[in-house]
Amino acid sequence: MQMLYDSESFVVVHMLANETPSGGQAAGSPALARHGFEIVDKRTNKEVYLDGSWAELFQRQINAWQLNTPSQEEVETTLGGYAELAQNPLVMH
Repeated sequence: MQMLYDSESFVVVHMLANETPSGGQAAGSPALARHGFEIVDKRTNKEVYLDGSWAELFQRQINAWQLNTPSQEEVETTLGGYAELAQNPLVMH
C-alpha cells in the first residue's frame, strides 16, 4: 500500500497486487489479483475502490500528471469526478 495523495479533501492510496502488510504473502490469505486505487473523499466521508479498467484509467491519469505537473485544483477536480462513484461510507477499523 502506498499513499499517493493527501489533502484536506481527498486521500488516494495505491493498493499493490499480492501485497500483505509484512511485505510477503501470508499463508492462507487471499491475494489481490491486481492493483487498485482507493480514493477517500474526506468531505463526504465516502470511499471508492478502483480496480480493473477503472484502475487502468486512473493509472493513465497519474502518468499524465507525472509528465505535466497539474495544479492542486486540477487534481482535486479530477478526484472529485471519481469520488462521485463513491457509494461506501468510510468505516474506521
